[in-house]
Amino acid sequence: MEKIQFYVEQLVASWGLEGDTVDMIGHGVLVVIAVLLAAAVGLLCRKVLMPVLVKLTEKTEVKWDDVIFSRRVLLSACSIVPAIVIWQLLPWIFYDYPTAREVLTRLTAIYITIMSVRTLMVFIDSFKQLEGSQRTARQQYLYSFCGVMKIIIIFIAIIVVVAIAIDKDPTTLFAGLGAVSAILMLAFQDTIKGLVAGIRLTTNEMVHIGDWITVPSAGANGRVEDITLTTVKIRNFDNTIVTVTPQTLVDGSFQNWIGMEQNEGRKQVRKVYFDFRSLTVDENGVANITKFRHHIEQWLRDNPKVIAEKNPLVRQAEAAQAGCCVEFIFWLRAQAALDYEHDTSDIMEYIYASSADYGLRIYQQFPEQ
Repeated sequence: MEKIQFYVEQLVASWGLEGDTVDMIGHGVLVVIAVLLAAAVGLLCRKVLMPVLVKLTEKTEVKWDDVIFSRRVLLSACSIVPAIVIWQLLPWIFYDYPTAREVLTRLTAIYITIMSVRTLMVFIDSFKQLEGSQRTARQQYLYSFCGVMKIIIIFIAIIVVVAIAIDKDPTTLFAGLGAVSAILMLAFQDTIKGLVAGIRLTTNEMVHIGDWITVPSAGANGRVEDITLTTVKIRNFDNTIVTVTPQTLVDGSFQNWIGMEQNEGRKQVRKVYFDFRSLTVDENGVANITKFRHHIEQWLRDNPKVIAEKNPLVRQAEAAQAGCCVEFIFWLRAQAALDYEHDTSDIMEYIYASSADYGLRIYQQFPEQ
């Protein structure tokens, strides 16, 4: 770089200029050379180095390198290189202007710090692409850890930027943070609670991405779309989105339907009350309600919508003021909410209608006139 300075000074002097004009034009030429050099290095990274790395990762059989060294990550990293070149050249460019050199060096260092943090954020976010439709416990641990890492990186970057701006050693600023630790704990209390709650959720396998959960206190009934340090996003079946905190799920109560979905069928238990006055006995001493129970039980076994292997049951439950209670217990093959409700309705409507064939009357309370 010193040789370039000499040649630039000789070139400007050959133009017949004298005095301060030579220095000003010389520094201007050096600035242009530095900018062109930095742009050339940045272009080299984007057009040569980055495509080579992308092709190398595409040839491997593993998936993680395609995600971690994606184009988005590499582009963000390439944006730092020109600034590093400028930062290295500043002492030779403004050798006669120490104040300008100091200011520009600090500004460039701040820019490099911010862009490095941005690259780290993009790199950390790229791990999300490694997830499947359901986030496993290990992936959720990694997801929570990445969230904490992003907060720590941002916090450290702020300290470093402040240290560069005021020309102080960053370690001295970190040493003085003990006095404000209580304030920081208060500021990040939701994040800390979310981290602890997220660890409890994943450790106990309570919820995953894609699970169907019901949270009565929040009016949520749908699929879990995202779990972060501070929020759990649930898309209801009417496409509305409910956001709750992990702390809400841990401290409160919610219903996870994953067990039902991972097993065959959904259980249905229904009760029907019959008027005692409609119960009769034939000449063989068999009650009409007994015949009705046996018929419905066999009909459920033969119904293709019902899982016969799980032994449908129609039993006599405890009687009440509403009448003689018959309980119907069966497992439907349909698990989707719409099919499940339709199949349940079809079965119960048949039960209601066929009870009249056995002389049974379903109890119903008429409003007072």
